[in-house]
Amino acid sequence: MKNSAEPKILSIDTSCDETAVAVTAGVRILANVIASQAKLHAQFGGVEPGLARREHQKLIEPTIKKSLEEAKVIPTKLDAVAVTQGPGLAIALEVGIAKAKELAQQWEKPLLAVNHMEGHLLSAFAKDKQGEKGIDEPQFPALGLLVSGGHTELVLMEDFGSYELVGQTLDDAAGECFDKVARILGLGYPGGPALSKIAKAGNENAFHFPIPLRGTADFNFSFSGLKTAALYLSQELGDLSPEQKADFAASFEKAAVAHLVDKLAKAAAQLKPKMVLIGGGVINNRRLQEEIQKEMSHLQIPVHTPQGNDLLTDNAAMIGVAASFKFERGEFADLKSLERDPALSF
Repeated sequence: MKNSAEPKILSIDTSCDETAVAVTAGVRILANVIASQAKLHAQFGGVEPGLARREHQKLIEPTIKKSLEEAKVIPTKLDAVAVTQGPGLAIALEVGIAKAKELAQQWEKPLLAVNHMEGHLLSAFAKDKQGEKGIDEPQFPALGLLVSGGHTELVLMEDFGSYELVGQTLDDAAGECFDKVARILGLGYPGGPALSKIAKAGNENAFHFPIPLRGTADFNFSFSGLKTAALYLSQELGDLSPEQKADFAASFEKAAVAHLVDKLAKAAAQLKPKMVLIGGGVINNRRLQEEIQKEMSHLQIPVHTPQGNDLLTDNAAMIGVAASFKFERGEFADLKSLERDPALSF
């Protein structure tokens, strides 16, 4: 195994409904290919695991080929193969892990197993091909807010590979809640982006939604109450006009964002991080980004966001970034014993 200051790694992520393959050199992204299945799952109103697995099996080979071509890298020039071990859909994860093992064996490369959420946490470190963007001089401790379809977490990071989960959702994840409220409003799947889009034209003070856990001292989240409040309100209002839907979406979004920012601010004030990292698909929400920046500027804590939407949704480049630090630490996976871990946590 050659020792490289910028290890070239081919990474695979099949944790949910994106077949993602990337090639990275250290934290520089040489290729980041994502084959999305979102349109296929829209008819089910959510991800159908069996369909996801079949699509991963169909798409993974051409996605690997495209990624290597875009990166202009041949397998012999790679230093390692990396793959998402979890969390995610078990039968979807299995497709990526099986392929990564096969390639590592075929190409005689070491294998790296990555936590999908560590990928989201470190996605702000990713740089473009030229080494631009991303974080140049990390300052620790860092506090990460990870907000995706299946997870809502606050993670204290003392250094690369040293993490403590300090807050998490007690029930639904934020992204899940956004999608469910979007479904109540008849906005289809994926609902979160559709809800945020119509919210821009709405009156955020038209309806009252409670902000969860505001009086609690911990850093945990809860979205089931917001979801229930949305359901009851929709039943009370009956058929909604487009204007009412926009008001409903804006009012809900205001409360959901306030809850996320409230807990982040509470954790930041108490834990005193040197920087804040934000990642996950829900971070695409413009209002959430703006409110986080505003709140953290009051505390004089810099906020780092992944550069580009492709690094916020599920992708393999973030897996490559996390894998590069594991490569440096020599944390390789055992080819024979590596198994999927759908409930993997920090």
